[in-house]
Amino acid sequence: MSSEIRLLSSGSPNPIASLTSKRWNSLRHILERPGPFCKADFTASAENLEALQNGLKILVIGAGGLGCELLKDLAMMGFGNLHVIDMDTIELSNLNRQFLFRRKDLGLSKAECAARFINERVSTTRVTPHFAKIQDFDERFYSQFHIIVCGLDSIVARRWINGMLISMLDYNDDGSVDPSTIIPLIDGGTEGFKGNARVILPGFTSCIECTLDLFPPQVTYPLCTIANTPRLPEHCIEYVKIIQWDKENPFNVPLDGDDPQHVAWVYERSLERANQFNISGITYRLVQGVIKNIIPAVASTNAIIAAACATEVFKLATSCYDSMNNYMNFNDIDGIYTYTYPPEKIETCLACSNTPQDLNVDDPNTTTLDDLIKILCDSQRFQLKSPGLTTIISGKNKTLYMSSVKNIEEQTRANLTMSLAELGLYDGATIMVSDINMPTTITLILKYHPNEVEMK
Repeated sequence: MSSEIRLLSSGSPNPIASLTSKRWNSLRHILERPGPFCKADFTASAENLEALQNGLKILVIGAGGLGCELLKDLAMMGFGNLHVIDMDTIELSNLNRQFLFRRKDLGLSKAECAARFINERVSTTRVTPHFAKIQDFDERFYSQFHIIVCGLDSIVARRWINGMLISMLDYNDDGSVDPSTIIPLIDGGTEGFKGNARVILPGFTSCIECTLDLFPPQVTYPLCTIANTPRLPEHCIEYVKIIQWDKENPFNVPLDGDDPQHVAWVYERSLERANQFNISGITYRLVQGVIKNIIPAVASTNAIIAAACATEVFKLATSCYDSMNNYMNFNDIDGIYTYTYPPEKIETCLACSNTPQDLNVDDPNTTTLDDLIKILCDSQRFQLKSPGLTTIISGKNKTLYMSSVKNIEEQTRANLTMSLAELGLYDGATIMVSDINMPTTITLILKYHPNEVEMK
């Protein structure tokens, strides 16, 4: 087995695993024979297959279009101990590509239904479901797995699990990462006919945070356009979603993109508005996509990206071949195109640099705390959602602002309009920032321009 992967106790062997079945002959050709492309620590042995079935524990995050393919691929590649996390329930629109579900499963947990299907179909695999958010689990839970593979549609979730795995690293006296604490992260993503797969070795390769600018920005529409001069069907849908729903409040509850009645109401009102401005192209599916900010999924893309991810899991688990180095782009809009390259590890990465980062500020006398929070939310580097800020003044911890706790928010709200100078935040002051995008706190050092550091 690869030295990069921590071997934990395997627990009791799978009682129904049949290692002598002919179904594993193709795997034996790889695992029981040496070859010119095997890594140095690979040893051809019949025990390799047994380790896949009984010695490794793999976590799949997400049981949607990509997650269903991943579970199927990993089960058919001999992995016997799988876990899957997903917080969603099954909708009718899922059934065209998420093939582990049936109409009778509508409204049920994706994780539980996917696990049940695989367990019933592949006797050599045991899938344990977790109907929950990834944020519901702590370090002790994630430390039990040898490899984690993601089939997520959320950048926030990717950043969170990336930060969690980095926070679990231990470092040697010379500052190097202890290899035994590394849990490889295999990440896959799809967007229509495009997709990507990547291998992340926390602490060694570039991480999710290092390449945050690779993710496309969320599409937004100016409010003046959707309210006064709509030109696209999306403008009409956004108008109903943002303005008309709150104004009319048809069901006395917030808009729910998973509720067919809500979607139907938005669809009908969007059609009416589109007709007023002679705009065509409003469809029920488009309305769903705009409400939930999703891009239509393509089953073949999911299958290709999942196969690439599962192959990387297999290579890392067995050392039968070098893992991908380390980011693969896939595009089959005009023919099939793939490109693999190693993104650079950013020395100032917020997640994996393991050092406080500088935050440049123009003028502490005119920059308010609210301005600082907007920088953290709007900048391409940080992309935070609702940061909470604390600092140390005169040796004592001080909460500058925290929106997530009501009474603390009320107590610190007045700080928002105060300048950094008025708050006593000098040049070189340390600010600790927490956010739902990250499982751990990041540390920032305020840096003022030399000619603007005079405190009033």
